[in-house]
Amino acid sequence: MATLTQPDEKYIELYGPTPNFTPAGGWKIGDPDKLVKTHCCFCGVQCGIQLKVKDNKVVGFEPWEEFPVNQGKLCPKGVMRYMQNDHPDRLIAPLVRTKDGFQTAGWHEVMRKTVKAIQDVQKKHGKDAFAFLGGASMTNEKAYLNGKFARIALQTANIDYNGRLCMVSAGAANRMAFGVDRAANPWSDIPLAKVIILAGTNLAECFPILTDYIWRARDAGAKIIVIDPRITPIGRTADLYLPVRPGRDSALANGILHVMIERGWTDEKFIAEHTHDFDQVRELVKKYTPEYTEKITGVPAKSIVAAAELWGPAESSILLHARGIEHHTKGTENVLTYINLVLATGRIGKVGSGYGTITGQGNGQGGREHGQRNNQLPGGRDINKPEHREFIAKFWGIPEPELPKQGLTACEIIDAIERGEIKGLLSISFNPLVSIPDSERTRKALEKLEFFACIDPFLSETARYADVVLAGSLQEEDEGTVTTGEGRCVRLRNSVTPPGNARVDWKIICELADRLGKGKFFNYKNAGEIFTELTQASKGGAIDYSGMTYEKIENNMGVFWPCPSPDHPGTPRLFEGGKFHHADGRAKFHAYEYRPPAEDVDADYPLFYTTGRVVSQYLSGTQTRRIGALVKQYPEPLCEIHPLLAAKLGIKDRDIVKVTSRRGEIIVPAQVVKTIRPDTVFIPYHWPGKKAANLLTNRALDPISKIPEFKVCSCRVEKVADAPAKPTAQPFPQQIR
Repeated sequence: MATLTQPDEKYIELYGPTPNFTPAGGWKIGDPDKLVKTHCCFCGVQCGIQLKVKDNKVVGFEPWEEFPVNQGKLCPKGVMRYMQNDHPDRLIAPLVRTKDGFQTAGWHEVMRKTVKAIQDVQKKHGKDAFAFLGGASMTNEKAYLNGKFARIALQTANIDYNGRLCMVSAGAANRMAFGVDRAANPWSDIPLAKVIILAGTNLAECFPILTDYIWRARDAGAKIIVIDPRITPIGRTADLYLPVRPGRDSALANGILHVMIERGWTDEKFIAEHTHDFDQVRELVKKYTPEYTEKITGVPAKSIVAAAELWGPAESSILLHARGIEHHTKGTENVLTYINLVLATGRIGKVGSGYGTITGQGNGQGGREHGQRNNQLPGGRDINKPEHREFIAKFWGIPEPELPKQGLTACEIIDAIERGEIKGLLSISFNPLVSIPDSERTRKALEKLEFFACIDPFLSETARYADVVLAGSLQEEDEGTVTTGEGRCVRLRNSVTPPGNARVDWKIICELADRLGKGKFFNYKNAGEIFTELTQASKGGAIDYSGMTYEKIENNMGVFWPCPSPDHPGTPRLFEGGKFHHADGRAKFHAYEYRPPAEDVDADYPLFYTTGRVVSQYLSGTQTRRIGALVKQYPEPLCEIHPLLAAKLGIKDRDIVKVTSRRGEIIVPAQVVKTIRPDTVFIPYHWPGKKAANLLTNRALDPISKIPEFKVCSCRVEKVADAPAKPTAQPFPQQIR
């Protein structure tokens, strides 16, 4: 029988202690106490997984092959996700800042301190001087609770969430074009498409399990078009790759549509019967000839024609996009120009034909549906519409005038702190010091707060600036639901209880509400009661969960919204029969002229700078940077640079380079690759401090979605040191003998 060698010091340094190791038999944990069917805590695929629990700790996993989305498959993050559960960094008690640093404290003390600070700030500066920032990796129940807490307990207009950095351009565009914000198709439609466009989505690293769906389509004969400044892993197997210059996506989509119209590859009957305003788009794109578009985008004219030749006459097609086209000051416009390509063909609302958005965060879809956005109430209702306000105010049992109006978005809240207009902040599962552009400005803003409290399971970089840190919960320590990127509401099941004196997040929020004198609105015994209230609050709204229950969700492996009644099966595919969600049932085309990014290249900063993700890390890294195996896979940020540019600048692979923008600089090793445009450099954004990619990025906002322009600014690059000497190779400590 094969046994494992005793782990050496290096292994323990990377992966932590191994209390279950026995020299005779390797690692043994015994039979688990239970196996819990739940979901991964990371991206919006929300893969099914079974967690092994022993002695109230998650100690491993088993594939959950019956869950239809991933059928037991997991990416590197999913395989390792359980390892954060017993991490030594885990907060097991509340913390209070003192002159000597953080010290543990009891819950009564931290709650009393937090409530008094909220009351003092609001008494002195007004209700809106205290803000709330939520997260999109939490459950639907907590997203709903956050919005209700901010508007009833805090009575502030200034609530927003970190999805403002992620999905809001897509959400705004979807509502403008279709009248509702959700992917039009279930992922199961992808393998049935004959042509697939992947625009600005590094699918294989950000949504890895969905890559299998693309490959199944390809194996069935589908043609794949990838649009990106980098040849991402999924791009390496594409039939056509369009190397768009950063910030030029709307021009490229207009150019492809120009060729489609010229060749007669538009569905004029569908356009006439089911849409508005195509004539405006038809007129706009006349000038976007392949040659004209090439000058703007850097994509060869023949490739633009080739894309139209594949997409235009296709029998069936799906277009998927992500942050690559959304993280711009014109992100909403970019999305709408790509939606034009879908609507012009009439291939939407059909089996194997449609449109979807790759959802970055674990509950990026549900996190923006239930009222924790500054402009939205539960059920996707508009906070500025009197009838929507009246419905929710009545449902909550408060006078409509007491319901706050629209407040500031996430980046605007940080800016208002910087200006001294917001004096207090409560955040949950949000790490803006790493995730918001122009990190140095964010740091200085946090230092100006009169009071800052955060709820988190780990002491994140942002939490280190807090006055009070409330030890919250990981996903496996709570009950609830999340809504996946395809619109499927799935069930998260409690696996373990929070360690030590940590608490479940929703209970923390409810106790704060009670201490603020609003306890009667937050009298929940369990997460299921919050979900029941959430579903009824959504009834009749654009995003209707009112026919869902935990039992129904579990029995059906998830339920797609809208699900407006108990006997309704849910809606996996939207817009069937050409019926859209605007009042007249028609979709809307939008004609947008290309405009340049907020900051373009120039003589002083001649290169494009762009950011994104790597497969082993997630968002600001608060969780994944604490899992040794994931850190080992990609231990630090690297600057991707093309060989031609590297040679021009005298840079070799792993040389140390300084990348500088108008906002800051970052010093990292270079990674010389052929898979990036020669005028562009790329750095992933999962690291903090002096390695934070967002030290350089531009906080300029899309005027519609208020998303920052993460994906393009100008920079310069210079070598500062030779590559370090390579260490002597060491055998991996887990050897079989």
